[in-house]
Amino acid sequence: QVQVVESGGGLVQAGGSLRLSCTASGSTFSEYSWGWFRQAPGKEREGASCISRSGAITYYDDSVKGRFTISRDNAKNTLYLQMDSLKPEDTAMYYCAATTAWGFPCRAVQFKYWGQGTQVTVSS
Repeated sequence: QVQVVESGGGLVQAGGSLRLSCTASGSTFSEYSWGWFRQAPGKEREGASCISRSGAITYYDDSVKGRFTISRDNAKNTLYLQMDSLKPEDTAMYYCAATTAWGFPCRAVQFKYWGQGTQVTVSS
């Protein structure tokens, strides 16, 4: 079992930045690939970015490519998502999730352990 807690969400103006964090406990963080997902009201949950166990391989959805950066610190059991140049359409609940079996692209169905989410709201 993996317990997952996200933090770092909030309200920001368009063009601003936020850094989300995701801490994990209960199992070996480095054994998992991780992903950041987001879900806006009335929409399906979508994969924003994923990262392999070593951090060597990353995936970004086209909607965030060039603006978001995923990273992980295996020594701190923490996953990050640096979000720059935020847009109102980035407004959503953001979740991090873990899996032992990730393959491109970044799809929620592949991930087993989920946090409760952190809200990101971008005002225009």
